[in-house]
Amino acid sequence: MTERQDPIKVMVVDDHPMWRDAVARDLAESGFEVVATAGDGEQAVRRAKAAAPDVLVLDLNLPAKPGVQVCKELVGHNPALRVLVLSASGEHADVLEAVKSGATGYLLKSASTEELLDAVRRTAVGDPVFTPGLAGLVLGEYRRLAAEPAPAADADEPGAPRLTDRETEVLRLVAKGLSYKQIAERLVISHRTVQNHVQNTLGKLQLHNRVELVRYAIERGLDEE
Repeated sequence: MTERQDPIKVMVVDDHPMWRDAVARDLAESGFEVVATAGDGEQAVRRAKAAAPDVLVLDLNLPAKPGVQVCKELVGHNPALRVLVLSASGEHADVLEAVKSGATGYLLKSASTEELLDAVRRTAVGDPVFTPGLAGLVLGEYRRLAAEPAPAADADEPGAPRLTDRETEVLRLVAKGLSYKQIAERLVISHRTVQNHVQNTLGKLQLHNRVELVRYAIERGLDEE
């Protein structure tokens, strides 16, 4: 039985009207459903809550409210929302701040249209997408964060959630920075099964997104062989 594929709902937020319209047009022409656009941060929060996109394509440099604040508020409101930052800035501080605020990926505006379309598709299924060179930076930051003490429940405490062997295996590969597609290939299971394992693990551990999941895994040494 073939599964019906609904179009991915996307919202584009950028304060430059020509750029915003061009990105929205490229997405629409490639089969995405553009449910809203916005030109400033406050408008973005208001419209995203009403339009409920699957993926938010977000510029960081916005009037009225900065992009990282928009990201934090909307991911807090709806943890299932995926945010792909599309920014002119490749500054490491901007990238890390975006990831910490809940962004799934970070693409520079110098990316080609094809790279953007591919990034939105991958972001929609939860894969972390970064402009080459930024992925290593983000993994390094995960490790630094994991070295800091966190008020997380210890896995060895009585009553701590029990993960299945397969969930632990998937979590270990997530912590190593593999995409869901790579994990599926490595474990010879479907992409959807990987997603299900990750969602189940998030639920059991009461975590909200992949950033928190990776931090949890690294804190417990699951990224080590």
